[in-house]
Amino acid sequence: MHESATSDVPRPAYYAARSGGWRDWWTLLHPPYTAWHLSYSVIGSALAPRVQTSRLVATVLAFFLAVGLAAHALDELRGRPLRTRIPSWALTLVVVAGLLGALVLGIIGVYRVGWVLIPFMVAGPILVIGYNAELFGGAMHTDLGFAAAWGAFPVLTAYVAQAGTLAVAPVLAAAGALALSAAQRLLSTPARNLRRRAVSVEGTITFADGRVVALSPEVLLQPLERALRSASWAIILLAAGLAVARLG
Repeated sequence: MHESATSDVPRPAYYAARSGGWRDWWTLLHPPYTAWHLSYSVIGSALAPRVQTSRLVATVLAFFLAVGLAAHALDELRGRPLRTRIPSWALTLVVVAGLLGALVLGIIGVYRVGWVLIPFMVAGPILVIGYNAELFGGAMHTDLGFAAAWGAFPVLTAYVAQAGTLAVAPVLAAAGALALSAAQRLLSTPARNLRRRAVSVEGTITFADGRVVALSPEVLLQPLERALRSASWAIILLAAGLAVARLG
């Protein structure tokens, strides 16, 4: 009876696996969104005049540790939005290990690139903790804060890690990443509300040709999540194409 009751509960995200065991860790990673935002660091690296593979890999790894692991674990600690069974101590350990790992890579980057990387190394943990822990009265936990932290910031950081300076091209690309991440947020927020908070959906849509479509969570979710899937694959493939072109 318990399993049949829980099976009727909508998954907290379209990519979420069935709860329990290793599947909780898969869900915690938010795979399409993590890959989406790691792609920004690849794009930022690829814009540099000279691309060093070791720096690109280190940058992507640092963002994976900070965003893919630490940020998502910290978010799950606050209210269990993904409904995982991962123990709180394990999530806390992931937060600490992820941030420390990213900081170590940042320190190595400062040694190789120079002092210009220090502001980015300092800003990274502040963005992760400030956004996901909703510090400063939640001032950073906004659509703009999300777009800046997970969109623009990876592009700029990755470029500086390669070139040791900023230029017009990465700033323009960062603005594009900001806009794309804002669009992601505009799609994912109503989808998340439908999956995690909505109790019921009522109403119909009547078209000019007389067709009547009954509203349901599935009807409302489908265009939102199809757009999110398409956009995530588009960004990932764009980043992969740029990486192959620059490193091939």
